[in-house]
Amino acid sequence: MRKLAVVALGGNALLRSGQKGTYQEQIANVEETCESLYQLLRRNYNIVIGHGNGPQVGNVMLQHEAGRSAGVEAMPMDYCVAETQGSIAYLIEICLRNVLARHDMQRDVVTLVTQVAVNKLDPMFKNPTKPVGPYYTQEQAEQLAKATGAIYKEDPKGRGWRKVVASPKPTRINNIKIVQHLAKAGNVVVTVGGGGIPVVEESDYVRGVEAVIDKDLASALCAVQINADEFYILTDVPKVYINFRKPDEKALDTITVDEAKRLMADGQFAEGSMAPKIRAAIMFVENGGKECIITEASQLGNPNCGTRIVR
Repeated sequence: MRKLAVVALGGNALLRSGQKGTYQEQIANVEETCESLYQLLRRNYNIVIGHGNGPQVGNVMLQHEAGRSAGVEAMPMDYCVAETQGSIAYLIEICLRNVLARHDMQRDVVTLVTQVAVNKLDPMFKNPTKPVGPYYTQEQAEQLAKATGAIYKEDPKGRGWRKVVASPKPTRINNIKIVQHLAKAGNVVVTVGGGGIPVVEESDYVRGVEAVIDKDLASALCAVQINADEFYILTDVPKVYINFRKPDEKALDTITVDEAKRLMADGQFAEGSMAPKIRAAIMFVENGGKECIITEASQLGNPNCGTRIVR
């Protein structure tokens, strides 16, 4: 029996610091990441891939904003997530197919553009804090807020004003049984891209909402619901550190869920950086997962790579 793993790709799998996000840059980055993912396939894993989409959604929103002056209506957040799910998964599919061909391995790669349900009563909807899209002047932000009903807040670093949306917890992944069936049959499945398309389900009616779901949390939920053996969160460091970038910095090899919670409470992990990954790891292990491994993609050839969060 092959092990089943969910792998959440971090932003650097698609776009590196200092890059503009061109097609050529992204496809080169994705191919390098897929070469690393091959190490899991070589070790006889079945894998499901989730991915981020932050910079790509921002670029799509810029494109929509540019079209507004030509009379083209900008699309809502759920539409932008769906758009980037498809485009990023396309890059992953063709790059992984090329990598598999080079290594003479036969695996089919399939993408599911995935809706993820959230609770319409989630308290995050009352206090949206997740910044998305381009920066505006205060005057521009006020005009846009009046015209669209969206909420804009000033950037803490003084770079301008940005639209903010809710970041609710994912509650259910649509078509998860299909994801599980395809993955266990040996197909590589790309799903819950960008955290999934955020939707609210009301009896027989489904509607998209202005929100962004954390991609690590959505990938963790996916891992729980398909009974994955392992959950990998790929980032830009080989291990999790305490006292990060300080003289007494220390890499962590294996920690328990209780230890992870204690370190979270001590403020060891920054929001917008490692904290969401630790929360996702805890969520996976507390809900039946064996272990979560946080590492960088290049380490996947080592069976003992990364920091492991266990029961």
